[in-house]
Amino acid sequence: MSDAVIFEVAVVPFTPRHTAAWTALNEAWISRLFVVEPKDRLVLDDPQGQVLDKGGHILMAEIDGRPVGCCALIAMKDGGYELAKMAVDETLRGRGVGKRLMTAAIALARELNAPRLYIETNSSLTNAIGLYEAHGFRHMAAQPTAYARCDVWMELTFQG
Repeated sequence: MSDAVIFEVAVVPFTPRHTAAWTALNEAWISRLFVVEPKDRLVLDDPQGQVLDKGGHILMAEIDGRPVGCCALIAMKDGGYELAKMAVDETLRGRGVGKRLMTAAIALARELNAPRLYIETNSSLTNAIGLYEAHGFRHMAAQPTAYARCDVWMELTFQG
């Protein structure tokens, strides 16, 4: 018999009750590996104003109603979305939570008729990059960015 804990991950739209988890989940991984930058602060401190009110979306992963992961689709000028602030509770990494979030984010982008999803990340985040590649994201040339830590750019394009 396996020691694996079986759990159901629900991916739900962000509501105000998720605000503290949104901030904590992202601050945990960013501050452990990098420095929380001014652009991070804007988005983490005001998800409503910086993401949702500007035409974006935030998805939260929950287990038994407890937020354990998140990601944002930040509206871009070209009609696409930047997939940003993807985080999973470190005690649950490698358990499929990130995959569920990614699948839900791609499905939402398709539903919204987005031409693409765009990602800015760091080359040291090999597990995240592997997840993105497994879902069809392709590397692209360097793009303008507000993040000092960004050294990898990727996109997933959708065909009509």
